Order: sequence, then structure tokens, then C-alpha cells
Amino acid sequence: MAEVEQFTNDGFTFDVTDAGSANDELIVLLHGFPESRAAWTHVTPHLVRAGYRVLAPDQRGYSRGARPKARSAYTLTKLSGDIIAMADQAGVDRFHVVGHDWGGGVAWELAANHAERVKTVTSLATPHPRAMVKAVTRSGQLLKSYYMFLFQLPVLPERGFSGPLANRTWATMAKSGLPQEYVEEYKQLFKEPGAARGALNWYRALPFGSPNGVGPINVPTMYLYGAKDFALGRAAADLTGDYVTGPYRYEILEGVSHWIPEEVPETTAELVLDFVKSVHP
Repeated sequence: MAEVEQFTNDGFTFDVTDAGSANDELIVLLHGFPESRAAWTHVTPHLVRAGYRVLAPDQRGYSRGARPKARSAYTLTKLSGDIIAMADQAGVDRFHVVGHDWGGGVAWELAANHAERVKTVTSLATPHPRAMVKAVTRSGQLLKSYYMFLFQLPVLPERGFSGPLANRTWATMAKSGLPQEYVEEYKQLFKEPGAARGALNWYRALPFGSPNGVGPINVPTMYLYGAKDFALGRAAADLTGDYVTGPYRYEILEGVSHWIPEEVPETTAELVLDFVKSVHP
């Protein structure tokens, strides 16, 4: 096993938090938008004390050395390829993966198309992609997802996160439930050259992929949904189990917003540990 503070893939260099013993069972933590690996700051110590190793990368678009300009560089295939490369360079064959928001999208991709590498998958907030598509046609999810269409515009969305409109954007994030310490953390990240564009390109890459590329999940799966989620409705959450053929656990967190790892880190860690240990004692 090898320690990993950085790893390389596809010509890019990624920054990583590597916590715990290199010989312990690995849990990979994947942040979402507009986050960074800092999302897991208060989750990681609980996992390490329980005897697990944690790798939490700043993903493509977020790491300073991994901010390609092309939208096509941010498909789920490429994003999951980064995580496989990280595990390879850490010397780990199989691992547990936990993803929040877009990190959940990468986690679903890993579990569907790299099942031989994934012991368990836990998605926080993000439903299975096919459940999301079905919910768009059957519920009010389309209205909740309006921002995804706005993010397809050039230049303007970047100004909303790092330009003259940034203060209003980050205030909206705080109002939606994101704790202030993380608002300040992510706000500083988005001031870095290319960071806003790289993060927004995850959305702009959507036309280059297909939700049908993520099939049924056979590995043990847990899905955590915050009942006060402003971006993802209950319909897609309830439909997610239809696309899991392996053991499945569905937890609804009452009173919790979209920002699960930041808002309730201890609860997040406890649920992950309980789930992982129930499958791999």
C-alpha cells in the first residue's frame, strides 16, 4: 500500500487527503458541486478512528493541476477513471465509495461500470441517474433542476460564482443550509484561476454522456436523502431503489438539507460505518 497526497491521471495532477493507516480498509470520499475535499473535514476523523483509511480527492476541475478547459473532459467516464487511477496508485484493489452531490454521480458510475473494484457504494443526496430522468417526467424535479440549464451558458455562470454576483450566489448557498464555514472555504476556492469554469463544466459535459450509461447497481448500496433538499426532490429519491439489484438501504434524514456531510458529519459517518460493517464485518 502507498500513501497518496497527490496522484496523476490523463496528464493531470490531483490533490488528495490521505488519512488513516495505508494498510486499513479504504473508504473513498467524493465531494460534489461547489465543494472540495473540505466537505469531509468533520466526517473523516470518525472513519479513521473506526479503523478505516480515507482518501478524499479534490476532483477534476477542483484540483489546481487538473482543470481542463474542454467540456468533454468532464464526462462521468473520465471522472470515474480518475478515481480508479487514484486507487491504483494507492495500491488498493477494492474500496468503499461515498459520494455527495456530483460525487454521488461518480459513485454510481463506479458501482455500475467498475463493480469489480467497489465493495459498497453510498450516495448522499444524488439519486440513481435513471431515477432522476424518470422523476423529471413524473414530478416537479424539472423546476428544481432549472439551474442545470442555466449552467450551460458561457461565461455568465462563472461570474455568478467568482465575479460581481458571487456574494449573492454564496448567500443563497448559506440560506439553503450550507454552514458558513464551508461557504467561506468554497468561495475562496472559486476565486482561483479556472476553478469556476472547471466545476461548472461537470454540468456542461452532460450532453456528452447518457444516464443510461449507468445501469443497475449490483453491489451493496446505501442512499441518504435530506428531507429539506432544495435541489433534489423526493420522487427521484423514492425511485432510486428500482435501479439497485443488490442489497439496498434507504435512509431519509428529516430536517437535513442538501448539504449532508457538512451539516451532519457525525450522523453521516455513523451511517456509513454501520452500513459498511453490516456488509463487511
